Amino acid sequence: MDKIEFTTQESILSSQTNEYWYKWSELKSVMKVGIINSNTMTAFAGFWLALYYTNTSFLNYWHLLLVTLVGTAFVIAGGCVINNYYDRDIDQVMKRTRNRPTVTGSIYITHVLIIGVALSVIGILILSLASVQTAIFGFIGWFSYVVLYTIWSKRKYTINTAIGSLSGAVPPLIGWSAVDPDLHGVAWILFLLIFIWQTPHFLAIAMKKEDEYRNANIPMLPVVYGVKITKRQMLVYIICLLPIPFLLHEIGLIFVILATLLNIGWLALSIKGLYMKDDKKWSNQMFIYSLLYLTIVFLSMIIITFPSNLL
Repeated sequence: MDKIEFTTQESILSSQTNEYWYKWSELKSVMKVGIINSNTMTAFAGFWLALYYTNTSFLNYWHLLLVTLVGTAFVIAGGCVINNYYDRDIDQVMKRTRNRPTVTGSIYITHVLIIGVALSVIGILILSLASVQTAIFGFIGWFSYVVLYTIWSKRKYTINTAIGSLSGAVPPLIGWSAVDPDLHGVAWILFLLIFIWQTPHFLAIAMKKEDEYRNANIPMLPVVYGVKITKRQMLVYIICLLPIPFLLHEIGLIFVILATLLNIGWLALSIKGLYMKDDKKWSNQMFIYSLLYLTIVFLSMIIITFPSNLL
């Protein structure tokens, strides 16, 4: 009898555990963990380079780093959850988003909104522990993504990509301001770097998912004006990246060379696209290259300056 009761309790516990992990998996999908990871990485880079340019030791600021990264992650998660809440009508039309909990109803839609608002407010409050300025930058990033992009421009204008890029470019300013409220010019160069990078990155996605955006009536550039104009615009943005490594020359010659080679590689791939007939294949190559580009550029910044910041 005891053995039967134990087996039953074990079965119940196993079922509850599975349900817990299922709910957590669903919640992660509306928080867009990939976006959180990439943005906290750039926030960390902003914080780390602020230490480097102010000749400050990381050992004196590690607690601020923790506050900054946690606060940034919460703000971004909150913005993403609200984005999913607002876009649930178009998400059900698009193949890649139709299984989100906001569409399937696996999480009550009112709960989604509450979670999004709560994460956003908690994130701003956590950032305020670093500084008021840091919290303000966090709010600016949130406002740009939720209001200017999601609610205002995404469904109306082809420049929604550029408007959405504002929010993605803010995290380095969040990280930098936690260390240096005066914001060295390099902080704005990091902002500019990510702002420029995002347009070819997201236009590559728009080309890959052109049919889905058309079905959802989202005015992405390739949907409204066609692939040729989209390719030319991506090329222009990538050309604009060419001077950036030289503006960051104080990081070191190795960084300048590495970033320049990455720019040249991306430029060559972009020019190749003007003559490629398989647009889906090329857009996928551009998308993958853009991810590698951002990761390598920011990790190299951190690695090269790592020894200096520990002194």
